[in-house]
Amino acid sequence: MRIRILQGDITTRPVDAIVNAANSTLLGGGGVDGAIHRAAGPELLAACQELRATDLPHGLPVGAAVATPGFRLAARWVIHTVGPNRHAGQTNRALLVSCFSESLRVADSVAAGSVAFPAVGGGVYGWGGRQVAEAAFDAVNGFTASHPDNGLELVEFVLFSRELEDAFNAEWERPR
Repeated sequence: MRIRILQGDITTRPVDAIVNAANSTLLGGGGVDGAIHRAAGPELLAACQELRATDLPHGLPVGAAVATPGFRLAARWVIHTVGPNRHAGQTNRALLVSCFSESLRVADSVAAGSVAFPAVGGGVYGWGGRQVAEAAFDAVNGFTASHPDNGLELVEFVLFSRELEDAFNAEWERPR
């Protein structure tokens, strides 16, 4: 599995799946979530409303992940995950790692060969760039070890700022 770290717009990435740093309602919001909903078109909101009406009447739990089609995006799939909100007292690092692990599991289940992640839990949810990067790489390493025959060939971390890109690069280069 190749890892790529870059600054950019996740909604334009030519990958099989992009990960949405969603809120538990799945009905759109600000930041990456809002950008993905705008780029995917109203069909994404309709698909999320259908999930809420059927499989997820109480919303998507923190650390879980679920897929919808990508609709107007270059990506075939959007994988929604809800990061823990440090400002709301959700400080359990395992939940942050689970966002990445569960998203990788869902990507594999929809036969995605490539997936792009934002800094899930960063930004308004209060996790620092290094904390998010460490959780992300722990999840990738754990997923690769437990699913050696997975079909994922490329994992991208598409970050909206130079500061986050630097944090991810520093964490990736850190000896383990």
